[in-house]
Amino acid sequence: MNVLQNYVSGSWQAGSGATKTLHDPSTESVLAELREGGIDFGAMLAHARQKGLPALQSMTFAQRGEALKSLSKMLHEKRDELIAISTQNGGNTRGDAKFDLDGMTGTLAFYGSLGASLPPSGVMLDGEGVQLGRTPRFFGQHVLTARPGVAIHINAFNFPAWGMGEKMACALLAGVPVVEKAGAPSAMLAWRIAQLVVESGILPEGSFQFVCGSVAGALDHLAPLDSVAFTGSSKTGAIIRGNKNLIAKNCRVNIEADSVNAAVLGADVDVGGDTFAQFVTNVAVDMTQKAGQKCTAVRRIFVPEALLEDVKEALLERLKATKVGNPADETVRMGPVASADALVAVQSGMQQLLTAADALCGGPAKAADRGYFVAPTLLLARDRGAAPLHELEVFGPCATLIPYSGDAKEAAALANRGGGGLVASLYSDDRDTLDGLVRAMAPWHGRIWIGSEKTQGQALGPGAVLPGTIHGGPGRAGGGEELGALRGLAFYMQRTALQGDRALLGKVLGAELASS
Repeated sequence: MNVLQNYVSGSWQAGSGATKTLHDPSTESVLAELREGGIDFGAMLAHARQKGLPALQSMTFAQRGEALKSLSKMLHEKRDELIAISTQNGGNTRGDAKFDLDGMTGTLAFYGSLGASLPPSGVMLDGEGVQLGRTPRFFGQHVLTARPGVAIHINAFNFPAWGMGEKMACALLAGVPVVEKAGAPSAMLAWRIAQLVVESGILPEGSFQFVCGSVAGALDHLAPLDSVAFTGSSKTGAIIRGNKNLIAKNCRVNIEADSVNAAVLGADVDVGGDTFAQFVTNVAVDMTQKAGQKCTAVRRIFVPEALLEDVKEALLERLKATKVGNPADETVRMGPVASADALVAVQSGMQQLLTAADALCGGPAKAADRGYFVAPTLLLARDRGAAPLHELEVFGPCATLIPYSGDAKEAAALANRGGGGLVASLYSDDRDTLDGLVRAMAPWHGRIWIGSEKTQGQALGPGAVLPGTIHGGPGRAGGGEELGALRGLAFYMQRTALQGDRALLGKVLGAELASS
């Protein structure tokens, strides 16, 4: 049996203590195990600070960018091997595995390309400067410089490749060494990626370390300029945010947590048109891709009462045609959820939703004798205002149709009851409808995806996290923010206001300073 190891302090270590067993979620067969403890976190962080940090910060942005591009190319060349692991340990179809892996390599390549556009000095200007005195001579300019700390990245099980790739791309380009912690159920894929990264020698020693067990104790060793980025449940996020050492040291903490994402169909949409077709396709994909185990998956589907029957018919046709089974079978379109614990959580969540909704297809029953299978489940709300519909995220292939009167203000108010979301998708060709929805919903969401006739065939769906725009959201979604092109580097950099003679500042920064 494989025993997954940690790469810390320059060597692979098996760990010790409590054991977690990894399974094939399609067959329940045992694949590997990992051990939760046994790491000297003090030594791990010292290794990052003494080896990784000076090595990274001796490189220019362009050099770090080239390293990211090399990583992307190397990992893409291993794509077929990694897809096989993703299918076996993650229960992913080939398409779902590619979605995760290509998201990782695409994000690494994107940030690698950004490196060439950044200043060789390592100091980034943050906006235009401002005159501070009676004349332009006394001047102020905000700059960003890399924080000389370590970043601990606590990644979720659902995207073992992409989740790790997006965090490390931003940190490494900024010049900050990383410790990547894998989500346990799918850790085999993250572990193999870590092996490939280490074996490649592309990154300086100490700039990349990998933990497949727990990093809870590591938080107690962090220093003021260190940071933590977490993706997972709001409950765990609150524990991390409340860590006494993190609070005392004012370490930066970025949380991406639960999100009861909404899709809103406008009352103006023609059932036979492209906008309606996009809506049905995107909702069905979001419900079934990776068995609904996406933080961006739609959970609430707001539909005008006048269009409810048409939407029900179209979605049920798509969902009932989705073949569920072992993703090793190329005809299967949806695999299992990732683990026995995930299955129990999905079944329990569906039971809670059924107190306020009726099942149109699927349901909480296990869909096969072996494996962690559950059928695509579409529910219809009995009470559009019932709390479970807006407060409970079922992390699986389940969403609820919620009819509304057709008034955009009512739809926005219902969507905002999610308490803060990662993404909301709006479908309309009416400018006034979209204007009202965007203005009302933007403060409650990190991203709003707008589908119209003009985007048909031109856009990736709302479930895709693209590195050029931010990923994160307010309120229950965690209040964090990742990616967003150069915005993604800001978490790992310090903004400082420089004040002085404008000409002298320009010479120090090697740039001509502009004022607003």
